[in-house]
Amino acid sequence: MSNFHKSPNTYPTHIALKITDLDKSLKFYQKIMGFNILEKNKKSAILTADGINPLITLEEPENIKRKELRRTGLYHYAVLLPSRKDLGKFIKHIMNTGYPIIGASHHGISEAIYLQDIDDNGIEVYADTPVSTWRWKNNTLEMPTKVLDIRSTVAEAVNETWERMPEEAIIGHIHLHVSDLDEAEKFYVNGLGFDIVTKIPNQATFISTGGYHHHIAFNIWNGKNAPPPSENSVGMKYFTVKLAGHKSRHDAIDRLNRLGYEVRFENGDFVTKDPSKNEIHLVI
Repeated sequence: MSNFHKSPNTYPTHIALKITDLDKSLKFYQKIMGFNILEKNKKSAILTADGINPLITLEEPENIKRKELRRTGLYHYAVLLPSRKDLGKFIKHIMNTGYPIIGASHHGISEAIYLQDIDDNGIEVYADTPVSTWRWKNNTLEMPTKVLDIRSTVAEAVNETWERMPEEAIIGHIHLHVSDLDEAEKFYVNGLGFDIVTKIPNQATFISTGGYHHHIAFNIWNGKNAPPPSENSVGMKYFTVKLAGHKSRHDAIDRLNRLGYEVRFENGDFVTKDPSKNEIHLVI
């Protein structure tokens, strides 16, 4: 596991998605993405890479409707692979299946491809570049967007095939649509305690703990003051943020409360919502 995704850092670990058809989604998440089923019932399934830790929950609610456009919510969730070779294997696999890739970028700090599941939930699959090559300037991390050299990446995995999602794969980061950057920054930085890593002025903010390039990002690309999606719309139901321990969580809850954000205890979890109504479960 990445050292950036260990205590004492704060980072996302799991995402729950609302989908239209569980059986069809499971075909995608098993055959295309390579996840295994940890638990399953008639209307939901929990997916894992290592057979122990849940990474993705799929839920098929009653009266679900297709994804609404120009809303807050999930931009994409990102699966962090342990190596560039694994990324090369995954790209070969995707190309062989014929499943559409909607983007491929080299960000200096990572190399990534982008796709969507069958309900248009955004997915990034990426591998980090060596930390020694990351370029910081005035406490801001440079994160350019260049075209990914797919041929070079695939060459890392010559004579190797993708069998399944590697056991070491984790949720690397969550990228959100929000309605207001300043309000989101107040919640995630002043409340949850993340640090700003870089900004695209009037567009997006990238935040992390422990010097990672980003554990969470948020943008206003769906429009400033975009409304939240309907409760029964396809999309993100919630994501989890893992804190270092009871004290860290207590301190975060106290900060959120002082800022005016509600945190409730529900079904064994501490649950809150950011100003754009994105739901977050605070775990330790």
